[in-house]
Amino acid sequence: MSHSVELHSVGMTFGRTRAVSDVSFTVEAGEFFSILGPSGCGKTTILRIVAGFLQPTDGAVLIGGRDMAGLGPDQRPTAMIFQSLALFPLMPVWENIAFGLEARGVAKAERRKKADELLHLIALDGYGDRMPGELSGGQRQRVAIARALAVEPQVLLLDEPLSALDLKLRQHMRSELRSLQKRTGVTFIYITHDQSEALAMSDRVAVMSDGILQQVGAPRELYDNPATPFVATFVGETNIIAGEVSAVDDGIATVESTHGPLRGRAGDGLAVGKAARLYVRPEALEPDGNGGNRLAAEIESIDFEGAFALAHGRLDDGGELVASIASTRLGNAPSIGERASFAFADVNAVVLPDG
Repeated sequence: MSHSVELHSVGMTFGRTRAVSDVSFTVEAGEFFSILGPSGCGKTTILRIVAGFLQPTDGAVLIGGRDMAGLGPDQRPTAMIFQSLALFPLMPVWENIAFGLEARGVAKAERRKKADELLHLIALDGYGDRMPGELSGGQRQRVAIARALAVEPQVLLLDEPLSALDLKLRQHMRSELRSLQKRTGVTFIYITHDQSEALAMSDRVAVMSDGILQQVGAPRELYDNPATPFVATFVGETNIIAGEVSAVDDGIATVESTHGPLRGRAGDGLAVGKAARLYVRPEALEPDGNGGNRLAAEIESIDFEGAFALAHGRLDDGGELVASIASTRLGNAPSIGERASFAFADVNAVVLPDG
């Protein structure tokens, strides 16, 4: 059985530094939940609070509906995988996996049986007698996960466990972790600064900045409907146009900019006459398209990425523009040095208050 995790107005202060401020969210039982943000945003502090390595200065943590106040890591239904993995180099793989069971007094034969079951689960049958140094980085990663699962936690906490792997192996391990989580049904809380990792793996994502929770939502919701300027810029690439709100009507805001009036979906907190910014994704921009909004730029470079190319341009006011063009349409793409017009639809942009 997996457990839910609830944070109620959790705060953490170290001396004069406020690391986490008034964070509240609920992770549902059996959910793959990621906490995303740059280094120093407070995400690892939250994970350590959930694990019991830190007691929060303010607020409460509930796991499975039970208040965890005063309970240490060994008293909580959690297991944690650290960035370093921390496998014992002089122990064979099966003993690494069964280490937590040995600490609980489980007999050797039963420990070995459980380790072999977990090796099958992580697709490493027959690797039990090997040493950690004989394994690849991805295999060691899977052993660390098996060791955490051996003690049958209701919540598995993962602190950037893929950051030391190369890109191709990281991408492979993403799908493996996701598949493993679905097979076991254990609640995963995953820490990362890599937005593509969070979007690819998670049921929902919490985005943090400077100790403050910015937004919680499904990956597509965060990408398409960012609630704050930080989320709009941190989750995916975007073009930003500054201006002043001249109208808000039926969920659409009009921004007067140096490029003329531009329209997008209205975010919360907008007011006529106030500064705002319009955010539009590169893939929403169409060269010589038919959308109601237009931006003109001189093309400075085109970066071929395989399935698509990124056209980088300079706007009339000196700002940068990035447009994503499918490879199948590169024959009609603007050339370097050419002045091009890009269109986008109102619904494909969002307008948020400045700052």
